[in-house]
Amino acid sequence: MESRTIRKRFLEYFERQGHTVVRSGALVPENDPTLYFVNAGMVPFKDVFTGDQTRDYSRAVSSQKCLRVSGKHNDLEQVGRTPKHHTFFEMLGNFSFGDYFKQDAIRFAWAFLTQEVGLDPERMVATVFAGEAGVPADEEAYACWRDEVGLPEERIYRLGKEDNFWAMGDTGPCGPCSEIHLMADPSVSMADALASGGPAEDERWVEVWNLVFMQFERKVSGELLPLKKTGVDTGMGLERLCALKNGHASTYETDLLMPLIQGVAEQAGVTLGDDPEQDVSLRVIADHARATAFCVADGVFPEKGGREYVLRRIMRRAIRHGKLIGFEEPFFDQVCLAVVDQMGDDYPELRERRELIGKIVVAEETSFRRTLDRGLKKLEQAITTAKEASAEKLEDGFVGDLYATDGFPIDLTRLIAEERQLVVDEEAAQAWVAETHGGGESKVGDAAIATIYKQLSEELPATAFLGYEAEQGTGKVLALLVEGERRERIDASELATAGDDEPPRVEVICDRTPFYARAGGQVGDQGVLIAGDEVRFEVKDTVKPGGALNVHQGRLARGTIAVGDELHLEVDGARRQRIRLNHSATHLLHHALRVVLGPHVAQKGSEVAPGQLRFDFSHFQSMTDAELAEVEQLVNAAIRANDETHTELTRFDEARASGAMALFGERYGDEVRMVCIGETRELCGGTHVRRAGEIGLLRVVSEEALALGVRRVVAITGADAIEHDRQQERLLRQAAGKLKARPDELGDRLEKLLAQLKTQERELAELKKQLATGAGTDRLSQAKEINGIKALLTRVEGGDPRVLREAGDTLRDKLGSGVLVLGGEHQGNATLMVMVSKDLTKRVHAGKLIKELAPVIDGRGGGRPDMAQAGGAAPEKLDDALAKAEELLASM
Repeated sequence: MESRTIRKRFLEYFERQGHTVVRSGALVPENDPTLYFVNAGMVPFKDVFTGDQTRDYSRAVSSQKCLRVSGKHNDLEQVGRTPKHHTFFEMLGNFSFGDYFKQDAIRFAWAFLTQEVGLDPERMVATVFAGEAGVPADEEAYACWRDEVGLPEERIYRLGKEDNFWAMGDTGPCGPCSEIHLMADPSVSMADALASGGPAEDERWVEVWNLVFMQFERKVSGELLPLKKTGVDTGMGLERLCALKNGHASTYETDLLMPLIQGVAEQAGVTLGDDPEQDVSLRVIADHARATAFCVADGVFPEKGGREYVLRRIMRRAIRHGKLIGFEEPFFDQVCLAVVDQMGDDYPELRERRELIGKIVVAEETSFRRTLDRGLKKLEQAITTAKEASAEKLEDGFVGDLYATDGFPIDLTRLIAEERQLVVDEEAAQAWVAETHGGGESKVGDAAIATIYKQLSEELPATAFLGYEAEQGTGKVLALLVEGERRERIDASELATAGDDEPPRVEVICDRTPFYARAGGQVGDQGVLIAGDEVRFEVKDTVKPGGALNVHQGRLARGTIAVGDELHLEVDGARRQRIRLNHSATHLLHHALRVVLGPHVAQKGSEVAPGQLRFDFSHFQSMTDAELAEVEQLVNAAIRANDETHTELTRFDEARASGAMALFGERYGDEVRMVCIGETRELCGGTHVRRAGEIGLLRVVSEEALALGVRRVVAITGADAIEHDRQQERLLRQAAGKLKARPDELGDRLEKLLAQLKTQERELAELKKQLATGAGTDRLSQAKEINGIKALLTRVEGGDPRVLREAGDTLRDKLGSGVLVLGGEHQGNATLMVMVSKDLTKRVHAGKLIKELAPVIDGRGGGRPDMAQAGGAAPEKLDDALAKAEELLASM
């Protein structure tokens, strides 16, 4: 039975049982920063089970894309070496949200496996929770298996908490589970299988399906209370079910993976089954190609950190295994595209992003192959040396330096070393890198300043921020620093500098402030700290280096400030308002990008400044003009709607349940600030407008690539956007005036002019060619015989390389047997062209001759025996080069 048939039957069976078929969610979990990837079918329904979200259905069924790479679920190094480990897989699951419970879940599962799929009911057993640590045994599930399904008691096993109790976390929904296992090995009789102790004792039993019954809520105290609404969460791997149904000993033998494996083997020119290690490589490549194709299709691209680095590790492991079986050139993109062809009908996002998948895989493999070529030579030498010395591990310093100097991943060094029975201490190697290389160049004194900030954070109370409600306030000075040194008192006259010297950096920390400290992409506030007319401190930036203290950085313009003084703090209100406009517009822009481009769009970085906003986001190709226009239109429509901005302090899980965007990698406490503007909801600590209409207008001024799979949009708002439009209108009118047209006629007029220009360029090129060839006969009359060789050595006016080449082709044909040396000048540069008729190439080699002539014009060149070219920076020496050509021909 084909995998597509099994998947289809599963979804249709549960649809007949009243379930809503829910399309697979993306591999990147939405609004869940606790997970890199969706690793189980229930993840998209997590908030429904916790009660934080509701759906308009109480029964659901899905075939969910999943990725498991590390942790309790999987070990990347095992993928390809065992018959069951995978990175990417599909999980079939049916779910009940307060609807049916154990009886129906068990009945549905047994009926599907025995009637729809046709597994032998006599070779299956069930497990239930035996009770443990004060949690009662699951007698209800036991009775269902015995009385409803009719399983004999000897085929129902009671197992402990480790095997048959499931929890979402340390607290929250949890409950017992029941598993269905199959004795798949036909050579084992059921009598022997049952006598072996069952699934807990005998690894020949294969788990088919896990049925989780959520019936308790675990409190922080550890107490279990009954849930108001029970739930069912089941999970069954499609790959495993396909293998069991078709009698395969390994999931790699199924139609989901075997065609890929056979395709790689054919591409590499190897035979599956000839070499066990070679077979491992084939399985690794096939599995990792599926993970790669689906990750890229869902907007995850290989990078240095986070989930992007997980993908990079998967891709690079596959590429390395490709080298092991003989691939010397990029190959992995073809395997990934085979995944697209195989699964694109079931997952249309693969076909939609086929070109992107190919481009990203080729780019990553090309880059990594350069790294491999450099690093493998050094690593092989180090392994040989270690073996000769009977060492058990590679030196930490070598492993660290290989990473820091050559970019060779430490985890890859470990994998290769382990294959040669050598140990690599990853943590020690990383510590060596940190100690010897640090995080890059650091300024002298940075470490000392960081130490002072840390001391201040431990010593002083956190700064009370007043800036959400006010732009002015009073504060008591708690600490003063000059160039990182603590002071009790600072006098402006003592800080005065002579000439053009940079004034020393002064920092003031108060117990409270309306000044926003740089965070979350928003720049820090500027303004003044004053005490009457006597004291004025000009704030150039506000930062939060210790995490809890707002530090005002700037210069003391006049007066004296001492620890304990009361100061009046005043933010530059006009600048703050421009920042507000841009920050609120950033939220609207983020939402619009997700609407227009898709849910794969995720923030990768931002800067909200008074003059503009910059937003970096994940996307796989440049935006079209139509997409940019639609994004602008959506944002400006939201601005015109003039919705009020609502901010709310709430629990993180409640904010997430309401649909608030949470940025992966950000650390959130139990309480978060949620900012809502119209349809947007984001966790954000920045300053915002009171109503969207204050933004006035947004204009996107640029969109460009920042890195592989990352785009950058720069936009302006408010008065800046209006002035931008006015400037564009002025330029349009000026251009129209010069062309003696109305602005609305400009497009047509330009098209006509461009068409005329192309015609004239063609005519000009033809004239240049005629001029260069001297209309044929005049130029040929300059040919002379040198050492028995007819040669034409001449300069060509207006001789850009293209004209020179065309003129050379024409003159060579007319010259017949001979040598042609042409020189031309174009835009301040010199070009030399040498052409030799076929009958003379053994005597005169054009490529060798040009290498002799190129230095004369301060250039370089090369070519074939019959044609060669050189470029140089000294057009004034072209005549010298032609003279030297004559000398060289004379000496041949």
